[in-house]
Amino acid sequence: MTKPPLDILLCAPRGFCAGVVRAIDAVEKALAIHGAPVYVRHEIVHNKYVVENLKRKGAVFVKELDEVPDTQAPVIFSAHGVAKSVPEAAQARNLFAVDATCPLVTKVHREAQVHFKRGRHIILIGHAGHPEVVGTMGQLPEGAVTLVETVDDIARLQPADPDNLAFVTQTTLSVDDTQDMVDALKGRFPAIVGPHKEDICYATTNRQGAVKRVAPQVDAMIVVGSPNSSNSQRLREVAEREGCPVVRLILRADDIDWSLYGNIRSLGITAGASAPEILVEEIIDAFAARYEVNVESVSTADESVFFPLPRELREQAAE
Repeated sequence: MTKPPLDILLCAPRGFCAGVVRAIDAVEKALAIHGAPVYVRHEIVHNKYVVENLKRKGAVFVKELDEVPDTQAPVIFSAHGVAKSVPEAAQARNLFAVDATCPLVTKVHREAQVHFKRGRHIILIGHAGHPEVVGTMGQLPEGAVTLVETVDDIARLQPADPDNLAFVTQTTLSVDDTQDMVDALKGRFPAIVGPHKEDICYATTNRQGAVKRVAPQVDAMIVVGSPNSSNSQRLREVAEREGCPVVRLILRADDIDWSLYGNIRSLGITAGASAPEILVEEIIDAFAARYEVNVESVSTADESVFFPLPRELREQAAE
């Protein structure tokens, strides 16, 4: 039987960002230097495939530090960042802690700390319970940061000193939604102080930009990523908002619901910042088994960002 034709538009950039590469490299370098086990607090990045692969190499993932035995093995903090209490607890136990927090998340932490020192109350735009939000709020004393998730939350704000506010944002949000919220904040509190450079990271912005280009051109869109990945969920939402009729977030080719794609002639594919390219290739291969595929890359930005390994591992590697 002749296979039906299918044009696949591959979004570029897609997949791993510099912060994710750094975090995964940190675990692999620690394993190379120290051997197994290496302990990792929380998922190093939000991708099940990546986590399971690192487990096979000897990484042990824990929810909290109290699950780590007294050990000389490295204990790595995830790319999402942690509250100040976490490295303090590690130091109290003389654990060898390695902080793999993305430098762009660390930038937000520092912004919040500067605003606090200057006496400002901080509004954090983000999603409650996300590890990055927990880590950012945990940089400062309780009550110093107020989290808002929606424009309605902003309308309900009653700060003690409306003329002495600052805002920061989670790095993996929807660019458009966040702009709406920033506009709402500035509308209510004209004196509010924002970041010198926006907090939403370059990778989130670039991947959403590529989806905006591709989604209106295709019959269906697949976002490769884990359900607990914030930036992957935002890519799905962007594709839906741009009018693509069928949008699904999936981890692997096995998760494809083929009933959705019977009559399509064009398919867009992107990947969240924590999704490896091998999973994109796996999904393309799955479609190639059923369709005569023509793959074209649609590029909207060039990325050349690189972050060095955490200092603790750089020093050991040098030795």
